[in-house]
Amino acid sequence: MIEKLEDRLSTPDDATVRALADISGDIMILGAGGKMGPTLARLLKRATPKKNVYAVSRFSDAGVRTRLVEADIQILSADLLDRSAYEKLPQVENVFYLAGMKFGAAQNQPLTWAMNTYLPALMAEHFYRSRIVALSTGNVYPFVGVRSGGADELSPVGPVGEYAQSCLGRERILQYFAERNGTRIVLIRLNYANEPRYGVIVDLAKKILAGEPIRLETGSVNLIWQGDANRYIARAITLAESPAAILNVTGPETVGLRDLAGRIGSRMGKNPVFAGDESPTALLANAGRCFEAFGYPAVTLNAMIAEIVDWVVAGNPTLAKPTKFDVRDGKF
Repeated sequence: MIEKLEDRLSTPDDATVRALADISGDIMILGAGGKMGPTLARLLKRATPKKNVYAVSRFSDAGVRTRLVEADIQILSADLLDRSAYEKLPQVENVFYLAGMKFGAAQNQPLTWAMNTYLPALMAEHFYRSRIVALSTGNVYPFVGVRSGGADELSPVGPVGEYAQSCLGRERILQYFAERNGTRIVLIRLNYANEPRYGVIVDLAKKILAGEPIRLETGSVNLIWQGDANRYIARAITLAESPAAILNVTGPETVGLRDLAGRIGSRMGKNPVFAGDESPTALLANAGRCFEAFGYPAVTLNAMIAEIVDWVVAGNPTLAKPTKFDVRDGKF
């Protein structure tokens, strides 16, 4: 079941295969044991079967490690906060940097800042000759009007709370090293990837099943299928440059939360319970540049809702990591 799901999430399309065929050198995914790392690593290996693909993490989940080994991905266990760990990592031409901290950030702010600013400095120093795709977040933007179409890559940043501030810190650190060393980097500002084990749709489906109220203050969101996000992130290696480039990755719609919950509830045969009122602003991004470069997502919002809701209703396993998309004070 999980194997079939991860197979779909890690299937490269022809455009991704063609894009990566023009990239020389091997590939490394740092932070490969998290939510997106395992399927992104498998996608990269499937798109470039003749390259060495290295997955680096502490790998606390033995199942993740096993599935990556079975996919012919080379496993390297490392604590990336340990400077000496980098001496054991091979130099590769292409690095996908996924390490970071969000969950529990409000409870351990020093670790959050170390993970999101100090660790990127260690990575950028070691891989200064590489092309780097670095995962960031749309949380670096301020809340914008729900009818604005979302913040684009030229919009002013305005992070709310220490987690988002530390993520902007990560970007600034990487921008510094890109300019100092000429390292080619692209920063991916991702908003709410979804798959059946994780994401905003999972959060809402669980609340509706339990009869819990859905707060409406954050009344609009952007959503993208994780398989589509993986393909965009993989192809973004072609955009890496110095100074660092920035790319928003999310879905094309501004999705109203009340309508989204209603559609989820309709598929379940349950009426959602709401609390509060919609605010005029939300955390929204405009991914027009991404669509211009790589095309529109393959998986529609309706298809996402159907697959994810059916998975949750069937009682299949989830990651038990709420997105906290409705948090407006930045305390995650």
